[in-house]
Formats: sequence, C-alpha cells, structure tokens
Amino acid sequence: MARNKTKLALRVNDDNPNHHLWNNRGVWWCHLTVHKNDATSERLRFSLKTRDLESARDRRDRILRDIAEHYEVAA
Repeated sequence: MARNKTKLALRVNDDNPNHHLWNNRGVWWCHLTVHKNDATSERLRFSLKTRDLESARDRRDRILRDIAEHYEVAA
C-alpha cells in the first residue's frame, strides 16, 4: 500500500508513559497534533473507550503504529 504524501511529526516523550493521554471523567482519551506539508496543523482527539490506564496505553500505541504505517513520519 502506498503511503500518503503527508509527513507527520510524531513526538513521543519516553520519560512520560502517558504522553498523548488524558483522563476525562474517568475515560482515557488520546490527543495529538498532525502537522501537514501545507503548513497547517490539525488536532486529533479521540476516546480510547476505556477506564483502564494500561488498556489506554496499549490502544494509543496501536493507533500510533497504524498512523506510522499509513503516513511518512518525519524524523
């Protein structure tokens, strides 16, 4: 499958295992910002539909892997 031409800059803070996560009234959410080639950016926020932190981390990691498979990730 060809990758989308948009390059994504993914920043991950290895010192913070909850990077990109926040808890909203007991439910974990993931939030990230996509910086596009045309100098625009888009904030993405979506529910991970779990109250369990370990499950939230696993779901976040799976989502970030899926994003990296479909888009070229800038170094």
